[in-house]
Order: sequence, then C-alpha cells, then structure tokens
Amino acid sequence: MSGAPLPSSAAPAVPARILVFIHSLHGGGAERVAAELSSWWAQAGRHVTLVTQEAADSDAYPLDPAVERVVLDTAGASGGGLAGLLANLRRLRALRACLKRAHPDVVLGMMTTASVLAVLAATGLPCRVIATEHTHPPSQQLGAMWLRLRRWAYPRAARVVALTRGTAQWLAEHVPGSRLAVIPNPVHWPLREAGPALAPPPREAGPLLLAVGRLHPDKGFDVLLRAYAQLAPAHPDWRLAILGEGGERAALQAQAEALGIADRVDMPGRAGNVGDWYARADLYVLSSRVEGLSNTLLESLASGVAAVAFDCETGPREIVRDGEDGVLVRPVQDPAALAQALSRLMSDPQARARMAARAVDVRERFAPGRILARWQAVFDEALAGGTPDGDSAQDGGPDNGHSKNSHPG
Repeated sequence: MSGAPLPSSAAPAVPARILVFIHSLHGGGAERVAAELSSWWAQAGRHVTLVTQEAADSDAYPLDPAVERVVLDTAGASGGGLAGLLANLRRLRALRACLKRAHPDVVLGMMTTASVLAVLAATGLPCRVIATEHTHPPSQQLGAMWLRLRRWAYPRAARVVALTRGTAQWLAEHVPGSRLAVIPNPVHWPLREAGPALAPPPREAGPLLLAVGRLHPDKGFDVLLRAYAQLAPAHPDWRLAILGEGGERAALQAQAEALGIADRVDMPGRAGNVGDWYARADLYVLSSRVEGLSNTLLESLASGVAAVAFDCETGPREIVRDGEDGVLVRPVQDPAALAQALSRLMSDPQARARMAARAVDVRERFAPGRILARWQAVFDEALAGGTPDGDSAQDGGPDNGHSKNSHPG
C-alpha cells in the first residue's frame, strides 16, 4: 500500500464522503498533509476524493489506492485584470462541477486560495467546507482580491483550521466571524523514506550541524551562514549541512565562498532519506524568518536531536520546550544571537544529550492518532453545524509543557 498507515488509535468514524482540494501535490508541508489525511480516511473505509488543479504526474506524495484522484487542469498563472478573473471563474466552474459529481459531506480546502475557492464553489450545495491556513498570513503575498475574498469566505466556512495558536489569533483579529480551530501537523515515527537517497557524511568527518528546508529567503539560511561564519573558528571540527533545494542555491553558495566557509558547508540537495541525516546530526538548527509549523523541526526532535530555532512569530514556540529539548533564539534574524546559542550547545555535549533525551517526547505530543482525533472533532462540529467545543483560537496544539500564556502568539 502506498499511503501512510492508519494509526491504531485513530477512530474511523469520519464523514462518509470527503473531498480534499489543493492546488497540487508538489513537495511541501500542506501537500504532504493532504496526501496523508486522504490516505488515512480512505483506509478508514470512507470515500475520499483528492482534487488538484495541476496534473497528477507532478505528485510528490503517494496516495492510498482507494483515494479517487481528480485533476481539474486549471493550473497556471492567473495574471490580473480580465484574464485573471476569467481564469478564476473557470476554476470555480470546474470545482463546482466536481462537487456536484462527488456529492461530498465535507470539503477540505488546503491553504488559502483553495479554501476560498472551495467556499465559493460550494455555495448552495449540501456540503460543509472546512478552510485551512498552512502559513502565517502576515508572511503571505496575496493580492488585494484574495484578501477581500478571504474576509468574505472564511466566516461562511463551517470551520477554519490553523496550524498554530498565533495564526488562529491573527485570523480572529483580521478575519472576524471565522469559527477557528488549531490542529498542528502530526509527526510520524519512524520517519518514512523515499528517493533520492543521499548519504550523510561519515562520523569521522566530525560533529554535524544540520538544517533542512527549501532554499528560500523565508528559511533564513543566509542568516545561518553568517552565524556559522562567526562561530566556525571556535569549533573547527564541526561541519554545517543544509539539506534541500530551491532558487537561493547559487546565492547561498556564493555567500559561503565570500564568508570563507565554503569548505565546511555542504549543500547536497533534497534527500528522501532525511531520517539518515537526522540520525547523523549532532545538533539541528532552524533559522526561519517565518514559519507555519515546521515539519523539519518536528522530525528532528522525533529523531532525538536537540534543536536551536529562531523564535519567529509562529511555529517553533509551539514545538520546542525552551531549555528542555531545544533553545529558542531572539531576536529573529540576528546572526550573533543565533551563533551564541549554537556555540553554547556545540561546546556542551552533556546539554545536547539531555535535550535530545527529552526531544523524543514530540512523538507522543504530535502523534498522528491525537491529530486525527482533532480532525474528527472538527468534522463532527462542521456536520452538526454547532459552535466549536474543541480547540479554539485560544487553545493550543499538543501540550508543550508551558502554560498558554508563556509565549503569547
């Protein structure tokens, strides 16, 4: 079977017919979650339809064979003006026709524009729409039209699901009337493997500082390189590996050369066997300027690796228990502050080992069964049409060992 196995603790009592709508199944956190949720619900015996605008040959994540795969073939740049309006009208017509054919009980829109289109397309149809936000809205680059449409659409959705308390609080303030829930992404243990497989450096190469993510400005790898250049002379045996691919590769490589650290920085590309790299790492670093909820941070902790992360507006503070299984760094984007936090742990193997032993708690705190139970509660409330009784914008994700007010969003 190609999909992720259904956690034994997850009850199969989900709606009979579910339709998941997302732009594509290209690589990404929301795309992976869409594929996993679809496969789990299909394994539970429900009829699941996963609908994308882009063709299935671009899929990066497998689906359970029982999931019905539908392609609208409506992808492509919309542009502005009349051309953009017509393109989005075509998307709406195609999605509405799909909803009429599939007769879902619940439609799950994955990410902002898909959620807005789902609410519009389902207007007047006998199904309930659940919208989701997978990035923190202030970091999004949405046009004025989509911002207005979100303010109109989200209050009309049965529920709006955010990954973090901070995002839910932002939505409560800026999109009033939204019925909010907080459901983080799950972490899977053991981590699954896929291609391509890249071998991490051997142990004899020395201690490894690991970062994983798209080579994109949001991930702050430029700040990480500046921080590493500051601490590298004091830690001559440590290497830095940045695992991932993206448009910033050339700029980052040039920066490493300019900083004189290129011979100690590895950028091997995207690895499907990322679990092997976590197992090899001595310390994990998340240098993101913005985050939704970092899957790589969850994975590193689940792998028993202490983590150092910038305390950006949302995400890390809802995963890392500061001083227990990792360190949160402030201010964000400050290479000196990041270098200091990293250097302190690089110099203290006992502290790293103590944090690593606590880090694996994340396997239970973000266990798939617990996350699926939250989705079930959202479905129940959506179909009942009632007021949410579960996690609201003021409630958190899995217990992180702190009070709600320890890190206000």
